[in-house]
Amino acid sequence: MSKKILIVAAHPDDEVLGCFATVARLIKEGYEAYTLILGEGKTSRDDNRVVENKKDEIELLNIEIQKANAIIGIKKVFVEAFPDNRFDSVDLLDIVKVILKVKDEVSPDIIFTHYENDLNIDHQITYRAVITATRPMEDECVREIYSFEILSSTEWNYPLSFSPDTFWDVSDTLQLKLDAMKEYKSELCDYPHPRSLEGIKLNANYQSMRVGKRYVEAFKSVRVLK
Repeated sequence: MSKKILIVAAHPDDEVLGCFATVARLIKEGYEAYTLILGEGKTSRDDNRVVENKKDEIELLNIEIQKANAIIGIKKVFVEAFPDNRFDSVDLLDIVKVILKVKDEVSPDIIFTHYENDLNIDHQITYRAVITATRPMEDECVREIYSFEILSSTEWNYPLSFSPDTFWDVSDTLQLKLDAMKEYKSELCDYPHPRSLEGIKLNANYQSMRVGKRYVEAFKSVRVLK
């Protein structure tokens, strides 16, 4: 039976930015992968926007989510609608219950999720919810948890504390990550913004120098049971 991966991301495109080149590689190696996106995305940020326009934008974003995830072969995408940049207005237990429900359906061996000290509050709370939903009980299915970095959040916090200890060589799958990011037309920015195609590639190049490869995705291991 193939091992299963669950990506738990706060917002649409976080899954791509955080770990898509690595997950694409693992899918090629025979893993099954699933994505859980907890929040609405940036379409919910403007409270004054006309309701119909917001609905249209959310529908467009949902199409982008499906197209982006299909590019690397994600088996299923679960999408929730917690308020963007306001996860702290929601009871943590409500977020934990959503993760538990998906975890029970997927039974993942590996979870990729956010770094605990990102600038974005939703990322911080997502991390806490994942840790709460995967308490290391005897029958816990999740054996490995890794935190990823999100450009324009992880490196924008101060003081910087993301210190990766796990590196995946993604020289053969970085292009799939870039292709997936291209589908997020409503989220993609122009260089020199970090959340740009050039920024993604430069970061993979920068992290690769730590381990002597061409392109790398870097992670902080949270719990690894072998």
